Amino acid sequence: MNTNNLVMDGFENPEAGMTTAEYAVGTVGASGIAGIILWLANQDWFRELFANLFRSIFKI
Repeated sequence: MNTNNLVMDGFENPEAGMTTAEYAVGTVGASGIAGIILWLANQDWFRELFANLFRSIFKI
């Protein structure tokens, strides 16, 4: 039996499948941050803050 194939196939690799879990955690984190940004964007005070900021930057 060739042991190199077992290691390359992930049968004896203790970290096999970790990349999938890391992608899942990253996706959940990115979704949470996107949700917070969307919630902020729907707040009147946040819209006014950015409107005033851009007005002062561009002197409109």
